[in-house]
Amino acid sequence: MRAVENVVNSIEALVRLFGRVAAWICVLLVALVSGDVILRYLFDFGALWLQELQWHLISPIALFGMAYLLLNDEQVRVDVFYEHFPVLVKRIIEVFGGLALLVMGLYIAWLTLPWVAQSFGRGEGSPNPGGLPYRWLLKAFLPFGFTLLALQGLAHALRNAFALPAQGD
Repeated sequence: MRAVENVVNSIEALVRLFGRVAAWICVLLVALVSGDVILRYLFDFGALWLQELQWHLISPIALFGMAYLLLNDEQVRVDVFYEHFPVLVKRIIEVFGGLALLVMGLYIAWLTLPWVAQSFGRGEGSPNPGGLPYRWLLKAFLPFGFTLLALQGLAHALRNAFALPAQGD
């Protein structure tokens, strides 16, 4: 039981770390958008790479944020029914939901690997002149983000299956 709790806490610590990374990327994104607007409207200066960087930063925010939302129990759920279920039924739903996320997250991550590898092999960059190089790096967030979600799904299922207290309880 202690080993399961250690695994769950380790996974959740990793997800919490990347949740914080996503939060700081949000701050960076706001600063970049603000700077871009100021540069364009006050100084009549714009850079394509700056706009592409803004688009690229949305990817880790969303992909790291998925697992972080599940960790903090902020995922979308049909509470109209769920809130009326007994605790045991809720736990069973959470275990099966976590296991479904584990399977789906790993499957999606696996499906994206050839796409990332192909992009890396080609040295893919922006098709726009003055755009950002290393587009494969952006694409690499897909398998990583879905693997992180799968891990959090496993932690969620284990926490509910073994009725482990949430960290901080």
